[in-house]
Amino acid sequence: MEQEERTITRADLAESVYEQVGLSRNESADLVEQVLDEISNTLVAGKGVKISSFASFSIREKGERIGRNPKTGVEVPILPRKVIVFKASHVLKDRINKGTQSL
Repeated sequence: MEQEERTITRADLAESVYEQVGLSRNESADLVEQVLDEISNTLVAGKGVKISSFASFSIREKGERIGRNPKTGVEVPILPRKVIVFKASHVLKDRINKGTQSL
């Protein structure tokens, strides 16, 4: 049985907070924005974020390397950059594997 693919948006998160917590729709949207801003700002500062029983986010620096254009085969330098690493907690992994709905 294939699940319908659907992306959860900021508006969906705010609506869920509105329905479950009881804040106004505007307060719910503001709360979601504040949480996402805090996560983003912490990562930009080079620090990790750990949300217990959910996941952790961290920044990893990747060095320069030589890549290859898959169409032409031409070698091209890939510049050093920072990437975000997402690591799911064991609780989240177990939920995904068991298909349960709550933490």
